[in-house]
Amino acid sequence: MSTKKLKSAMQTLANGDWDGAHKIVQADESAEAAWIHALLHRIEGDDANAGYWYRRAGKPFPTTDTDAEQRDIAAALGLG
Repeated sequence: MSTKKLKSAMQTLANGDWDGAHKIVQADESAEAAWIHALLHRIEGDDANAGYWYRRAGKPFPTTDTDAEQRDIAAALGLG
């Protein structure tokens, strides 16, 4: 997924549009999109589905809260 689309997904989420962010990442199979996808399902409260996406992303299930994870993803992907 392009950096522009990743940034768009994260901004859409930051604006409170979970569904819009989900549509953006759902259309891509990259590990970066899977990481954001995992976060979205974690926010939704669907930890089982989130776990699937964390595995697809090659990331462990986080122990931080979802706000911290949003910041971590943005920093790791250079989206800050």
